[in-house]
Amino acid sequence: MRYQRVFINKIAYELPKEKVATSFLEEQLTDVYQELGIPLGQVEALTKIHQRRYWPVDHQLSDHAALAAKKAIKESGINSKKIQVLIYAGVGRAQLEPATACAVAHQLAIASDASVYDVSNACLGVLNGIIQIANAIELGQIHAGLVVSAESCREIIDTMVAEMKIQRNIEHFALSLATLTGGSGAVAVLLSDNALDSSHQLLGAVARQKSQWHQLCRWGSKTGILGNACNIMHTDSVSVLKYGVELGVETYKDFLQELLWQDSFPDKYICHQVGEANQLAIRRALNIPKERDFTTYETLANTGTVALPMTAAIADQVGFLKTGDKVAFLGIGSGLNCMMLGIKW
Repeated sequence: MRYQRVFINKIAYELPKEKVATSFLEEQLTDVYQELGIPLGQVEALTKIHQRRYWPVDHQLSDHAALAAKKAIKESGINSKKIQVLIYAGVGRAQLEPATACAVAHQLAIASDASVYDVSNACLGVLNGIIQIANAIELGQIHAGLVVSAESCREIIDTMVAEMKIQRNIEHFALSLATLTGGSGAVAVLLSDNALDSSHQLLGAVARQKSQWHQLCRWGSKTGILGNACNIMHTDSVSVLKYGVELGVETYKDFLQELLWQDSFPDKYICHQVGEANQLAIRRALNIPKERDFTTYETLANTGTVALPMTAAIADQVGFLKTGDKVAFLGIGSGLNCMMLGIKW
């Protein structure tokens, strides 16, 4: 996929105020750790995630997404009435029906002739939404579109901690550990065919999948989405890392060819944020110099769909991303699905 007339006008984000240390989460499982003969501090030692953020107990994901969207709209100067597509792309949603995007659109006063809907594809959702809007812009169907998302880790971590206290065995512990690396945040990505000041041109994208690995990371009820059981996440972290890196290597090769970057690699990289082991593995596999990579997982943890675009926004704020840089967004999600975007910053 190549683009000539698509620009990312603004990436804005929202973060909760409450900070929760990884050590605090592990201390809640002291008895379980002792029974299994595991020393405290394993999560932080393995991932280098020191903390994450929690939204308040009573909150709505759509409210956080709308706040991020209002920032993007205000800072870009594009009127909300000009937005012709609004996509909510989070893993977390308010309910099955209607689309969470509807609640966001209402708060933004989006025009009645706009398309408003949800996209769901694990941690890759926002990148999928970006490409859907980019395709519509490139075809001349719309002039501007907005992708929003919000994720919350409080609920899933609380549920998992309670479950780990019941299921006191090493097998369940191994499948549950990744849940403790979750984070919270919200993001909005505004795209248009207008090359405004400080806009970033979307040059192209590549997507690849290995659906034979769709069982490696699952979040939901054992009885299905309409069942009454609580939603539990189980992740085979070792296999996700192994096969995710393999898929990333295959996708990256095609990505460089599609963008014609074989002889001039990207200047900067923004990856999905999981933890240190994953970050080091993908850097080694793709031969990415450490100084070209920017991370936020240390203090924000894995914020799902929000992680990559929010990391890009923070990297831009601190001056890591420079005007004219060739930037690679390297996204991956359970399934396994991989998508990489090339952007001229």
